[in-house]
Amino acid sequence: MLNLERLRTLDALARHGSVSGAAAGLHITTSAVSQQMAKLEREAGQRLLAKNGRGVRLTDAGRLLAEHAARILSQVELAQADLEAQRGQVAGELRLSAFPTAARGLFPAALATLRAGHPALRIRSSELEPERGISGVVRGDLDLAVVLDWYNKPIPLPDGLVKAPLLDDPADVALPVGHRLAARDEVDLAEFAEDEWITWGEGEFCHEWLMFTLRSKGIEPIVGHRAAETHTQLGLVAAGLGVCIAPLLGRHPMPADVVTVPLRQRVRRHVYVVWRADADRRPSIRAAVDALRATAKEVGQAG
Repeated sequence: MLNLERLRTLDALARHGSVSGAAAGLHITTSAVSQQMAKLEREAGQRLLAKNGRGVRLTDAGRLLAEHAARILSQVELAQADLEAQRGQVAGELRLSAFPTAARGLFPAALATLRAGHPALRIRSSELEPERGISGVVRGDLDLAVVLDWYNKPIPLPDGLVKAPLLDDPADVALPVGHRLAARDEVDLAEFAEDEWITWGEGEFCHEWLMFTLRSKGIEPIVGHRAAETHTQLGLVAAGLGVCIAPLLGRHPMPADVVTVPLRQRVRRHVYVVWRADADRRPSIRAAVDALRATAKEVGQAG
């Protein structure tokens, strides 16, 4: 009998193309991936992996079984969705993630509404960056993820995911009150060529967007400080240590020593929720998407 979790490991290895990629995608160690694959090879009675330089590749049998694994995992998801739909109740467990400002700006109201309307539904939420949220949905560790991309830098979505827009989130530049541009009605990014930027962590999607956007304007960014949380970034701005991009979602309350100035070329983040297409029939998915969209509408109107 083939073990479902080992088939999930094989599926991740086929999708990511390497043991390290599969381990990162599944949030387990490379040793655990290797152990799972060794056990799956014993169950299958055939070699599924072969050495390829310093890495590995799937054998013909490995590719064949990986194709079946993808279909099996999809069918398991469909079975779960059909059972939930047949029951017709919003019940069971729902696992969600959101990037930090959405977790702060959307989750409290949306998840409270969801719990009040559907007391039989167990909600589990976590704060994850967009790429990790998307990976979690693809793997099946999460049911939904609230993610984002920027107006000029979309984030790639794997096949098999469905998305629904939540809101467009405008972003300004946050400056110390004593900054030379703090009294302006609007500013251009090019005017900050000599300023230190307070940005997100190295490799994070929003950090990569800021570097891409500034360099597209001929500016080599001066990065002084990094912080994942918007409020930490704003605290550093208030101390006069630099400037930062400040999206509207989740940035209030603003520190007293910080002002925000709109950019001449309007900057927006597109915020949306993603889930697996084969889970589309689950009543809990539909209820969560409805609650998130209703909360996002209120946030957009308040902004």
